[in-house]
Amino acid sequence: MVLKPLCADGESAAPTCPEHLHLIPLDLPREGFHHFICSWLHVSPDLTVLVDPGPASTVSVLLKALKEKNVRRLDIILLTHIHLDHSGGTGLLLRHYPDARVVCHPKAIAHLAKPEKLWQASLRVLGDVAELYGPPEPVPERNLDAQVRIERDDHSLSGIETPGHAPHHVSFLFDDVLFIGEAAGIHFPLESGLYIRIAAPPGFSHGDYRRSLETIAGLRFSHLCFAHYGCGADPQVLLAIALRQTGIWASVMECHRQKRGEKFEQRVMEDLLKEDPGMALYDLLPRDIQAREWFFLRNSFQGMRLSLFNR
Repeated sequence: MVLKPLCADGESAAPTCPEHLHLIPLDLPREGFHHFICSWLHVSPDLTVLVDPGPASTVSVLLKALKEKNVRRLDIILLTHIHLDHSGGTGLLLRHYPDARVVCHPKAIAHLAKPEKLWQASLRVLGDVAELYGPPEPVPERNLDAQVRIERDDHSLSGIETPGHAPHHVSFLFDDVLFIGEAAGIHFPLESGLYIRIAAPPGFSHGDYRRSLETIAGLRFSHLCFAHYGCGADPQVLLAIALRQTGIWASVMECHRQKRGEKFEQRVMEDLLKEDPGMALYDLLPRDIQAREWFFLRNSFQGMRLSLFNR
């Protein structure tokens, strides 16, 4: 295994992350679906915050981790966006923490309260991967809130709209940590460097994605926390790679826009492995993670193509 170990039960997320911040791995029972989804937990005597509870199918894993960390209450649940691998477990989680305030983009509230359309759209796009995530339960409207701002001596918390990956995407600046969801794509730390790539599902906007990265790059923070996966050791380097990546992907897509199906996907992949520094270490990923990545990369190529060329 060439992935850097980022956490273990009861340990902080990574040496570069604050001690009160914990990464909770949400591995799924399918080959390659490890080191993929994580939830972030902040614990202090007066405030407990959870970022992206993950899919419905891993709520039992999440609850076990919360119990091990002696979390008896959740004050705030932050949702960077409402794709099933980030928000799908929220309704189930609220059975155990019914007083938690769930903060999300205002466009997301109706989908969380009545998730059937979200579930059906996920099935169409992801197929059996959506089944792996599990159907979401409704989130009670009394728990939902589109506003978050805390400013006091010990903590500050604010939301920043970062559309692109999804129109309802929000990043959260908590003290000097930025929880970025998928606003800068998918991230894997490796012993020899890092792998980072764009996640472009249906609804992706290339222009918004780039503008959101520029917005993030203008903020002041010391730690960058991804939903997929881990804590960025050098945020400005990561953001520079992600910004450059947007131009490289657009250029490669333009070169192959007339091709169709597998031929399009294969040619794009070949060029990205040669030209995109963020993708350069793809061959060093474990084989099972490569297979998982190829599934999502193919979806991203099509989402990017649609965003750039409307076809």
